[in-house]
Amino acid sequence: MKFGVLLPTRRIVMEGADPRGFDEVIGLARTAEDAALDSVWVGDSLTAKPRLEPLTALAAIASHTRRVRLGTAVLLAALRHPVHLAHQAATLDFVSGGRLVLGVGVGGAFNEAQRQEWRIAGVDARTRGSRFDEVLEIVSALTRGETVTRAGRHFHLDGAAIAPKSPQTGGVPFLVASHWRANRDSQFQRAARLGSGVISISDYPREYAKALARVDLHARALGRSPDSLERSFYMTVNLGADPSESADEADRFLKMYYGANIWGSRWGPYGPSDLTVQRIRSYQNAGASTMIVRFASFDQQTQLARFLEEVVPHLR
Repeated sequence: MKFGVLLPTRRIVMEGADPRGFDEVIGLARTAEDAALDSVWVGDSLTAKPRLEPLTALAAIASHTRRVRLGTAVLLAALRHPVHLAHQAATLDFVSGGRLVLGVGVGGAFNEAQRQEWRIAGVDARTRGSRFDEVLEIVSALTRGETVTRAGRHFHLDGAAIAPKSPQTGGVPFLVASHWRANRDSQFQRAARLGSGVISISDYPREYAKALARVDLHARALGRSPDSLERSFYMTVNLGADPSESADEADRFLKMYYGANIWGSRWGPYGPSDLTVQRIRSYQNAGASTMIVRFASFDQQTQLARFLEEVVPHLR
């Protein structure tokens, strides 16, 4: 089991956008690296849930770390032009020594803030699935160092190429968001065809196992070995001795973060650390190889310290 932590690049904006708050983000990344965690991650949103731009933030984090992987959980790839995204991603991967992994998702248009986000980006939200596929195909080819000529539904390119290319074999890797509860087989096909792995956020363990099984089925049909796919899960916790206090803080944090505590029991647990140990084990048994943890707390440093002291040693 590999472990990563989500860095609070949205909380900085939630609490007034004081640039000094980024010092804490750097400190958390360094603590994670010093503790031999595998990765650090940042979220993404353009206008619906404002935060630091993810690739820019990861570039700054890369300059203060040497080993830890740098990931997005998750990047809304269809909001971006693929040549721009490929250039940004390949440059970040180059300057970080091949440490970038892009967790990517199609993204939602379930409320007015999200619909407005697509309109601002000049993207028809109804086409975001097919646009997402094209973006991943183009970014993969460009970051591998290929020259791309294609006439697609969304993008027409004639001899497009970028430099530098990614130092990783195969280009910058993608973990494609796949959720059983979404009940769309297209996402599992995407993960098998375009991804180096899967990332899921809100499935229960049994649902997550079903999602992985469906991705494996499509991978085999494409001649890919399921064993080659990374299997990531992103969970939200609050570690504290008093379950009621932990739940209260998590609820306040998530309501500020999203405007509502949107997933209920699909996130958590909140309370003593042994509950988080048990929950992580349930996802490990379901097939997860990488666990990304977000702390639903206004005290990120204390949460990370508890996680390193009270959770990780029981799972390594």
